Amino acid sequence: MRILLYFVILMSVISSCASRKDLVYFQADSLELNTTYRMNAPKLQAGDILTISVTADDIRATEPFNQINAYQGASLQNTNPFIPTYTIDENGYIDFPKLGKIPLAGKTRTEAIDFLRNEVSKYIVNPGVNINIRNFRVTVLGEVVKPGSFIIENDRISILEALGMAGDLTINGVRKNVLVIREENNQKVEHRIDLTDRQSLNSPVYFLKQNDVVYVEPNGAKVQSSKYTQNTSIFVSIAGLIITIIAVIVR
Repeated sequence: MRILLYFVILMSVISSCASRKDLVYFQADSLELNTTYRMNAPKLQAGDILTISVTADDIRATEPFNQINAYQGASLQNTNPFIPTYTIDENGYIDFPKLGKIPLAGKTRTEAIDFLRNEVSKYIVNPGVNINIRNFRVTVLGEVVKPGSFIIENDRISILEALGMAGDLTINGVRKNVLVIREENNQKVEHRIDLTDRQSLNSPVYFLKQNDVVYVEPNGAKVQSSKYTQNTSIFVSIAGLIITIIAVIVR
C-alpha cells in the first residue's frame, strides 16, 4: 500500500512542477516601458508586393498613375483581383507609371506614401496616395493552438497579436524563450524574447515585420511525453496493475 501511495505522491509532484513564473506574461517589476511603434515600424524591402492608388479632385488627372479608376480601386482593394501590383525589385525600386523607377525599399509605409505623394504632386495638385503591402505575413509555429501563416491587412502587428491569431501558447509552450526569426540585410537573424518579463515590451521584435517567423518551443514535460511509445504506455499500465495487486495482497 505504501508503494502505491508513494507512486501517487510522485505523480502529483511531477504534475505540479510548473510555477506561476513559468506561465504568467509580463510579470510586474519597476521597468519603465518605452515601446513605440514608430521606432520599430517595418520597412519596405525587396520582394514586397504593393498596391498603390492615386486620388485627386480631378479624377482624370490621376489616370496616368492608375490602371483602374482610383476611387473604385480604393473601395475594392481587398477583393478586386485586377488591381495592379508593384513588386520592389532587388535594387529597392518599383517601376511606377509616369514616374518611372521609384526607390521605396528602406522606407516605412508612411514614409513611402509621403515620398510618392511628393513625386506625384509635380503633376497633380494636392494628390492623395495610398499604399498597401499585399504580402505582409507572419508565421507562428510550435506550441500554439493553431500554428500557421497569417496575412496581415496592415503593417502593424505585435507578437502578442500574432500569438493571439494562433490561439495563444499551449500550456506546454516555453514563454521565457520565444524565438523570432527575421531577415535583416539578406540574412536570417534570431531574436529571443521572454514573454514573462515586462522588458520584452521594449524588445525590437515586440512589433513584428513582414515574413517574421515566431517559434514557441515545447517545455520539458512535452519533450519527455513525446518519448513515450505505445509499448511504454502498456508497460506503465501493467506496472500500475501489479502495484495494485501487491497492495491488495499485503493489506
